[in-house]
Amino acid sequence: MGVQGFLEYIEKHCPSAVVPVDLQRLARGSLVGGGRQKPPQSPLRLLVDAENCLHRLYGGFYTDWVCGGQWNHMLGYLAALSQACFNGNIELLVCFNGALEKGRLHEWVKRQVNERQTAQQIISHVQNKGTPPPKVWFLPPVCMAHCIRLALLKFRVGVVQSVEDHHLEVIALCRKSGFHGLVAYDSDYALSNIPYYFNAHILKLSRNGKNLTTSQYLMHEVARQLDLSPNRFVIFASLLGNHLLPDEDLAAFHWSLLGPEHPLASLKVRAHQLVLPPCDVVIKAVADYVRSIPDITDLETIGKDIFKNSQSCTDDKIFRFKKAVEYYSVANQPQHLPLQLGGGESESSLTSTTYWLMGNLTIDLIEHPHTPLCPQTDLCGTSAVNLGSQDGDLQGSNAQIPSLLSMPTRNHMDITIPPLPAPAPEVLRVAEHRHKKGLMYPYVYHVLTKGEIKLSVTIEDEANKDLPSAVQLFRPIRQYVYGVLFSLSEARKKAERLAMRKNCLPEYTHVMVKEWAAYKGKSPHTPELVEALSFREWTCPNLKKLWLGKAVEDKNRRMRAFLACMRSDTPAMLNPDNVPTPLLVLCCVLRFMLHWPGVRILRRYELDAFLAQALSPKLYEPDQLQELKIDNLDPRGVQLAALFMSGVDMALFANDACGQPIPWEHCCPWMYFDGKLLQNKLVRASREKAQLIDLCDGQAELAARVEKMRQSILEGLNFARPPHLPPFPPPPPLPPHGMPFYPPTGYFYNPPPMTPPAGRGWGVPGLEAVQTQGGKLEIAGTVVGQWSGTRRSRGRGGIPLQVVSVGGPNRGTFGRGGRYHARTFKSQGTDCAEKNIIYERNNNTALDF
Repeated sequence: MGVQGFLEYIEKHCPSAVVPVDLQRLARGSLVGGGRQKPPQSPLRLLVDAENCLHRLYGGFYTDWVCGGQWNHMLGYLAALSQACFNGNIELLVCFNGALEKGRLHEWVKRQVNERQTAQQIISHVQNKGTPPPKVWFLPPVCMAHCIRLALLKFRVGVVQSVEDHHLEVIALCRKSGFHGLVAYDSDYALSNIPYYFNAHILKLSRNGKNLTTSQYLMHEVARQLDLSPNRFVIFASLLGNHLLPDEDLAAFHWSLLGPEHPLASLKVRAHQLVLPPCDVVIKAVADYVRSIPDITDLETIGKDIFKNSQSCTDDKIFRFKKAVEYYSVANQPQHLPLQLGGGESESSLTSTTYWLMGNLTIDLIEHPHTPLCPQTDLCGTSAVNLGSQDGDLQGSNAQIPSLLSMPTRNHMDITIPPLPAPAPEVLRVAEHRHKKGLMYPYVYHVLTKGEIKLSVTIEDEANKDLPSAVQLFRPIRQYVYGVLFSLSEARKKAERLAMRKNCLPEYTHVMVKEWAAYKGKSPHTPELVEALSFREWTCPNLKKLWLGKAVEDKNRRMRAFLACMRSDTPAMLNPDNVPTPLLVLCCVLRFMLHWPGVRILRRYELDAFLAQALSPKLYEPDQLQELKIDNLDPRGVQLAALFMSGVDMALFANDACGQPIPWEHCCPWMYFDGKLLQNKLVRASREKAQLIDLCDGQAELAARVEKMRQSILEGLNFARPPHLPPFPPPPPLPPHGMPFYPPTGYFYNPPPMTPPAGRGWGVPGLEAVQTQGGKLEIAGTVVGQWSGTRRSRGRGGIPLQVVSVGGPNRGTFGRGGRYHARTFKSQGTDCAEKNIIYERNNNTALDF
């Protein structure tokens, strides 16, 4: 557990250092633990780290989170919280984690592995018992952080996002802006000289809104009980284990502190030091060691003593120990000094990264390199298991100790990507401003500046072959969004014009983005390289014009880019009589889910259930929804809700990337979705066979609106797809010209196996039907090819000639007369639109829509 177990240690072993407080009473008087009284009229200013208390801001661990999220319930709670703070003279600023934090990637990987296991436990529980899982398995509903951010903006609560290093930026903001206290739950803050530190995990608002309670950590009392001077907390935190120097690297040192007489010594021998001592034992032992250090400024001597028994990677461990000390030194510095770290011969080969902290506080921090995997058994290349707290003699010491030599400490493998196209300076300034103010999805800034994103685990059954993974399902949206962000359409157009002048083949720009994710068949330890795609039907403006253009046509282009990313660029989707603007995101996501080739994701009654719940008056009655009972929760419904919210997540990402054509007020999920209400509609539709009018509670007007929305969603779609149709052709090889080597696995993504239908070979399934009856191919109204049928179809009674039009003028218009055409999925460099359209036009049977 390392340093992150320190708060639990305080709560268990230093109870006098944990004091219950009522924040509203503090706002009227003095702060706990000493200090000056506030001026009578000034508010109590609190900085909240949203990363540590998302579940509290969501409203707590009430059982219906598994249904996909109850966003109006969350909205009601945040409304009450903001009102209570206003009435109680409390000013909140909520800081969201908007940093990619590659330095903490191994921590994120471990979390994803654990959450992936939790997701399978949740699915198994729902399948076997039909009830919501216990709260200890709480997995945040997809998109929860962004929903909370939008709700806080709605209630005019201050919101910011970190940029590079979340912890350092929170600490710098807390000090520089003069906040009275920090509301969080992270041991890094406890060891970083935060004067007034409140527990975010137990933040609670009373029903009447008159009491906002939590507890305060008194760190001077903790220092007294540890008999450790606070000025030694920097060394103490560095030796507990952290993101720079993991506890696995310190396991041998921690065992050495216990000595041969310790009750756990025999376990250490039997386990060959491949387990970690209990966290509370480590904390006491490390405190004793740090107290005995004669000179805490002589880091080289301290490092050599710590790793004197190390058999491998000793220099690297000492180096990372120094980096950990420097990191915590920054966190403990006074608020008014812009600090710089670095220097020294050993640091010259490292990459210097500038952390732009809130309030223009700049700190130069040296990143640590990834630890090489060592063949020795000295824990440098191994992971370890914590035994948990042990009071008294050791129980179960004869249990088998797992051998973990094969598990590396740095349990992720990064991949180099080609240089990214440089966005315009104006674009980067706008992106950074919106990102810091919490007005933009963090993915946008991550892609523009780093070329990579991290996608969290969702609730999905990895044994279920009927539903795809959310990462795979919505990847095409992200590919087109990447193309928009890097202005690929314009770059492609320029390459074609240049090639025409030179009378040669065009050389297109290939932009690769790294996606870190964990889903069925894919671990989070390595990223997948995903290529950005451009629109073929029209030239999307460059990002500067798309974001900053003020003409009416620019607004139309922003909407067109968003709809194109969502595969929803059809006339009906733009008709507010069919699809009201607050329901546009809902309809776009549902339409995209229906595009998945092969297995049908949504059945007719499931689509109607989504639409009926979005129009139900109960959507805005969270108290009534809390009383709603669902007998025998359906695991498929749980997974559909998670898939849908993953689609909303990507839709909001696309909307921000395209210049926010949909106002954020109309993007909020509480306007069109409630997980519990959806489950209720699904149960009624599937088990009780309820008709649409019944799903709409007998209201014919609502049923008619559902019909119109369904027709708009289905416009132009065709569902006669064979079970073996691959979602995308394989990617082309990367171009030469000195590009770095990419591993063959994870280059694009792994599509389902391409199994040819019996007797057909590898052609496009269904193409034979066209070839036997004859036909002609039109592109933009011009016949570019025709074919005669086989002899079997030429005689009397044969199938009439088929006319296949691609990109004709009858595909609808957008905005003020600008034409655009429906598309099919495109591969990287492979245009299969004509074949797919031919297939769909001639296989229009077995539709249940």
